[in-house]
This record gives sequence, structure tokens and C-alpha cells, in this order.
Amino acid sequence: MIDNKKEQERDELHRTIWNMANDLRGSVDGWDFKQYVLGMLFYRYISENFVKFVNAGEVEAGNDNFDYAKLDNEIAEEAREDLVQSKGYFILPSQLFCNVKEKAPNNENLNETLESVFRNIEASAQGHDSEDDFNGLFDDIDVNSNKLGGTVAKRNEKLVKLLNGVAEMKLGDYQDNTIDAFGDAYEFLMGMYASNAGKSGGEYYTPQEVSELLTRITVLGKKEVNKVYDPACGSGSLLLKFAKVLGKENVRQGFFGQEINITTYNLCRINMFLHDIGYEKFSIGHGDTLTEPLHWDDEPFEAIVSNPPYSIKWEGDDNPILINDERFSPAGVLAPKSKADLAFIMHSLSWLATNGTAAIVCFPGVMYRGGAEQKIRKYLIDNNYVECVIQLPDNLFFGTSIATCIMVLKKNKVENSTLFIDASKECVKITNNNKLTEENIQNISTCAVAIWLGAAIKQQKYNSHILPSAL
Repeated sequence: MIDNKKEQERDELHRTIWNMANDLRGSVDGWDFKQYVLGMLFYRYISENFVKFVNAGEVEAGNDNFDYAKLDNEIAEEAREDLVQSKGYFILPSQLFCNVKEKAPNNENLNETLESVFRNIEASAQGHDSEDDFNGLFDDIDVNSNKLGGTVAKRNEKLVKLLNGVAEMKLGDYQDNTIDAFGDAYEFLMGMYASNAGKSGGEYYTPQEVSELLTRITVLGKKEVNKVYDPACGSGSLLLKFAKVLGKENVRQGFFGQEINITTYNLCRINMFLHDIGYEKFSIGHGDTLTEPLHWDDEPFEAIVSNPPYSIKWEGDDNPILINDERFSPAGVLAPKSKADLAFIMHSLSWLATNGTAAIVCFPGVMYRGGAEQKIRKYLIDNNYVECVIQLPDNLFFGTSIATCIMVLKKNKVENSTLFIDASKECVKITNNNKLTEENIQNISTCAVAIWLGAAIKQQKYNSHILPSAL
């Protein structure tokens, strides 16, 4: 059943973003527009979140008419240390989004004002536990860029429009909205520019419906997990599905990921904050997961999801150390230098908890190519790690029509067999793309659950079999 209020809120939000895009069209290209809007959106969010936190504390103390946004900077400074300890950052009243926006039309130095605000927010976390989560968050929002205009006046004119446009977004209280307004605005922007993202920003975006399917698969039969991990986390959309499916409080130790692209790494951290994940509940690292893995000394992960980049190059056997790496050495061979797909799978398997599940998007070649990849597949099957392979429809992903599949890994399998599900018809066609509906996701999940529980299923909708090791 469609929630009309929810859809109306979402449509109104999307219209506002489109109007902003049209207003700036020709001066700021799509990918850069996304960066600026997300930066301003993040700035608004942390400003409002900060004010709400401080005001709530004062009201609780009996100061009912208190409003941090109207406080003098000097008085606010007295609480800086305590607030950084609690929130992870600090913003002076004069540097809050609402106050900067109000003065923006008459501020001839608006670009300098915003640059100072962004640097001060990042600097407020230095020397504290939240430092890594805030460091460089605003790096991709260049308020002095020629992309905004050839003169300071022209740039400031665009910055005023950005501030006003973001201010007009009816985000309300994120806890009361029927949609996750801040998060939805983020995901809508990602979807708008996903088709050219690989060319412009190194971004690989996983459609929300695929993210939800991966999430559901990893938490089948569970109401909570210790923590979740994505070795190629991109903008973090896969990780954040766990907050929606399980509830963020049921991801006990938080959300972990690593991303090699600096722009996307910054976006992922911003996305965590936009979805109200506190700095103490996430750890997103920057670097090459395959050669410089972070989180390697952490407790194994109970849930791992990933849509790693397809057949990218990596060091492979050019690096003599990697064959002895405990992540790759059990297979006795490294993934080829020209195709790192199975290196990501071996990495994920290595960090998977004994009682955990990993669900990883794979392109077809992973399933049939010979050489080293065949040997790695044989290792995975012989050691009974592959729980299931689910064939997905084609045209699900932005920028490619190739049909992908999901490989599901477990370390605690009971049956020495591998399930194959043909879900290639489980979709609806929307314009030139296919999309998974809630019913499609439920059908695939139900089929998997039933067979995993040992039920004898014969459904005409699927070509599902428990087959002997055939990879």
C-alpha cells in the first residue's frame, strides 16, 4: 500500500532540488552541483542538529525560552569543550546556517565567511575522538571556485541561491518526518547524477532496492548484529540500509567501511551524519582496501555487504607480499592483476564472523572465467563458503545494462551444497531500466529463507535448486 503523505513529502523535496538544479544550470555541472548542494545540506543539518541538542539541554534545566541561535558568541564559547565532548563538534551562533543565510544577500565576503565557517567546524573536532570523522569533510565544497562564477560577486550570487534553496527544503524535524528527509535528499541527488558519476567523480551508486535486498539477506533470522562492514563503501548507501532495516540501535557497535576515492569518502562520512549516525557509531576509512586495509584488527563483522567496482586493476602478484596475506593466501593464488573482483570476495570472507553473512554484488565474469579465478572459486566451494548465488535482472544499475548476481558467503554452513536462485524476472520495467519492487525483494528473500530452512519448494516463479558445487 502506498503511503500518500510519504510520497507527497518526497515529491515536494525532489521538486525543490530540481528547481535548484535548473536555477544553476549552465554555471555548475551536475556532479559539481551535487557536491555543493550536499555540502550546504550537511551544513544546515549539523547546524540544526547542534541547536536542537543545546536547546533541549537548556529546556531540561528549566530555561524554556532559550535559543542557542540567538546567543552571543562569547557566552557560547564557555560551553565549547563540553559540547565538543557531547556532539563531536562545535558551531558558534553567528556561524550557524540560519544566521549566515540571513545575512548572506548583503555579505560581500560571503565566500570568505563560508570558508571560515567550514574550517572552524572541522577544527573544533581536532584533538578529540571525533577528529577523524570531521577532518576534511568540506574539502570538496570550494566556495572560491571559478565554477561558481568568474568574479567574487558572481560566486557569492550563486552561494546565496544555494543557501536559499537548501533553506527552502522542507526537512522539518528528521525524527518526526515520515521520510528520512535529509537522507532522502542525499540519495535523490546521488541518483540524479549516478549515470555520469563514474566519469565525473569516481562514484559507484547502488540503487536503494538492491541495497535493501543485500541487507535483508545478511540479517535473515536476526534482529540485531554486532556491526556492519562494506570494503568498498562508496557513499555509504549499503551500510545505511541496516539503520532502516534493523534500526541503528540494533547495529550494536556501528557502521564500518573503507573507500579509495577521496571525494566519495567525504560524501560517505557526510551521509552518516545526514542519517543521524553519531561520530562514535561509525568508522569510515580512506585508502585501498586490498593493499592497505583498515579495521584489520577489529572484531570480525557479522554482516558484510558490498558492490565493489567491476574488474578493476590491482597489484596482484606484482606485490610479493600479497600472496602471504592471510586474506588471500588460503586460496593459494591471487586474483589476476586486471580483475580484482575475487580479491574483494576473499577480503570479505576473511573478515566475516563465524556466525555472519556476506552478500556481494558480482558481475557475470566472476562466475565463469578460468585461470586464477577458477582456482579461487574452487577454494570457496571446496571449503563450503558459498551459501547462495542469486541471479538478478539486467538493467538494474546506473550506467550498465549487464545482469549481475549476488554471492552470499557464510562460514557456518551445515549443508554441503550451494543454492542457485534465478530471480532474473523479478522486477518491473520503468522507462529504460528495471527496478526491484517490495514484492520482488520479498519473493527473493522468502525463496532463500525457505530453502535455507530445508523446505521443499517448487515454485513456477523461480528456477531455484539446491545443486552440488557447480561454480
